[in-house]
Amino acid sequence: MIIIMKPKASKEAIKKITCQIEEKGLQVHLSEGHEVTIVGVVGDKSLLGGINFEIAEGVDKVVAVTESYKLANRKFHPEASVVPVGSTSIGPETLTIMAGPCAVESREQLLETAFAVKKAGANFLRGGAYKPRTSPYSFQGLEEEGLKYMKEAREATGLAVICEVTSHHAIETAVKYVDMLQIGARNMQNFELLKEAGKAGIPVLLKRGLSATIDEWLNAAEYIMSEGNEHVVLCERGIRTYETSTRNTLDISAVPVLRSKTHLPVIVDPSHATGVRAYVPPLAKCAIAAGADGLMIEVHPNPACALSDGPQSLTFEQFEDLTASLRPYAKLEGRNLG
Repeated sequence: MIIIMKPKASKEAIKKITCQIEEKGLQVHLSEGHEVTIVGVVGDKSLLGGINFEIAEGVDKVVAVTESYKLANRKFHPEASVVPVGSTSIGPETLTIMAGPCAVESREQLLETAFAVKKAGANFLRGGAYKPRTSPYSFQGLEEEGLKYMKEAREATGLAVICEVTSHHAIETAVKYVDMLQIGARNMQNFELLKEAGKAGIPVLLKRGLSATIDEWLNAAEYIMSEGNEHVVLCERGIRTYETSTRNTLDISAVPVLRSKTHLPVIVDPSHATGVRAYVPPLAKCAIAAGADGLMIEVHPNPACALSDGPQSLTFEQFEDLTASLRPYAKLEGRNLG
């Protein structure tokens, strides 16, 4: 449940309520807005016994929260969150562009891509060092060697860097090199991995599972946040449906739905959603219009020779054309694009 305080509630009244909650063994999530403070209660509210918070000093009203996710819930945190990552941030006033190859293949490939996407306006370099592939015979990634290249690219360009992690060991290694961890679609409900990501101490991008509902997705985010890491960003990357014209079906409606349910930023990945580079630009524009906080775009110096996801990757020229075409859309939505 949440306890909504009156606009002029004193700090003493708020502290008294939080102490009563904590004395019963429950957690308190405090959201202090410009005018209203909200006290979120996390845990088994039956432990509160007969305490009637509605008549307590400074309380406006008490609202029951029926959803199982609490920390990710907009009812607990009405204002949209801003997630700081390296020298940049993800949130309502900016349009974050994450760009780079599906897989880190070599130092030269990654550095060349980093400079190209930086020039075009990206503020994140994405690249896969650990690749959970459908086939065990497909390229599995360079692992720590690839992470070292990502760190070098960050130092050379100033871009924030993000990489997918697939295990506890991968997290322990990746945090030494990157600014943000990515949990891929196949691991969205790998709850032990989510807990470890929550303990890692750096922001996490959580992709939607292939067939996950939005509530399942938000509960997965709750696993990360419950370990003390509130810097979580959600990524819609398409879901599995009966349609075969695209790799997945991009659920563009997920963006406004999430806006109503959670305060967490939302990124859209039209590359993985479609699997076809020609469909990436129009869906990127749709994502911005729907209210997304950013995009994840696959870019490769030579998509025809890419070791992973070449058909959906843009060339440098195509990516530069895309970012140029996105600027009016970003401006229309009141967002800044580098």
